[in-house]
Amino acid sequence: MNRLRVALADDEPLARARLGRLLREADCEVLAELPDGSSLLDWMQTAPPLDALFLDIHMPGASGLELVAELKDPPPVVFVTAFSDHAVRAFETNAVDYVLKPISAERLEKTLLKLRRQEVPRRSAPELKAVLGSSRFPVKAGDGHVFLDLRRVSHFEVEDEIVWAWSQGQRHRTDWTSLGEVEEAFPAAGLVRIQRHLLLRAEAVLGLKPLDGGRATVRVGEGLDLEVSRSVTPKLKELLGL
Repeated sequence: MNRLRVALADDEPLARARLGRLLREADCEVLAELPDGSSLLDWMQTAPPLDALFLDIHMPGASGLELVAELKDPPPVVFVTAFSDHAVRAFETNAVDYVLKPISAERLEKTLLKLRRQEVPRRSAPELKAVLGSSRFPVKAGDGHVFLDLRRVSHFEVEDEIVWAWSQGQRHRTDWTSLGEVEEAFPAAGLVRIQRHLLLRAEAVLGLKPLDGGRATVRVGEGLDLEVSRSVTPKLKELLGL
């Protein structure tokens, strides 16, 4: 049985210590036990390769869900939380598992088995998929649909499990419910998750302005600027040749 290299973040000291102990008893190598999202982001900048990241959802500052959106190429993620109301959003992030506190050794073993078998779930596809071999996709128009060309879209925005496509300063409702579905539909389109709720088409960027703290804003249309998170700004600059 392969030994998993993991890290965890939880703001509750007792819960953090308990999870670390259970993971070690399950023959995992726990590389870090961090108290909040800020500490995790700092540690991940120089972290060795991980087999899994265990995250509490409710933490001071950025939530576990927001942290996943901030991380570049995150390892497989398991959410460990006392609340069940974020399960749908958790699995939209392609989480391996969602475990409720207080976690038991038996329940944790099921999660670790998924990780060892590399059973990372795939995001579900929308009912109306992007047209095969094309950059077009359907958006709602009255009681029906029309097709919008991806090359005319500046970015996608998710709000209340509705994905909106922005084109020429107007937004259009799609049949997708998560940004992950958009990324899966267009894997080679140069789409960049600049915030947990914003997916940018890099070729649509008209300008970039640095902000304090390593962040930036990008202009994608007349009077339409989008803020880019600190962790994504360097990647976006590289894509834009800056």
